Amino acid sequence: MGILYSEPICQAAYENDFPELRKLLQKNQNLNTQDGTYGDTALIAACRAGRVEIVRYLLRKAANVSIKNKKERTCLHYAVKRRFSFLDYLLIIILMPVLLLGYIIMESKKSRNETLVRMLLNAKVDVNATDNKGSTVAANSG
Repeated sequence: MGILYSEPICQAAYENDFPELRKLLQKNQNLNTQDGTYGDTALIAACRAGRVEIVRYLLRKAANVSIKNKKERTCLHYAVKRRFSFLDYLLIIILMPVLLLGYIIMESKKSRNETLVRMLLNAKVDVNATDNKGSTVAANSG
């Protein structure tokens, strides 16, 4: 459950309801109408919910970014305040060790390959050697 707005345009923006938002704007609803309860505009509501496409649309329609709600906050306050949900943290906790292990394996293999190449270069390997298809070492390294 989220926020319930008294202004339909704010509710549409908060719920990511593009058709309803467009319909309200076509009916000449003021884009910068403030909700009676919170003082939020459609832009603030969209930022609260993290609705990137709605925000982009409202900005193209020239929504006022300077309007403050009853807490004296602008849309920017909510955009920078976005937090992770419990599910986000749960996924991070579960996936982080897997990603870290993958990174460690990748770095280990890279380091081992660099060591091999350094040893061979120090042994004066022919870097211009070609294989039976005529490919050089430099062409195969990419």
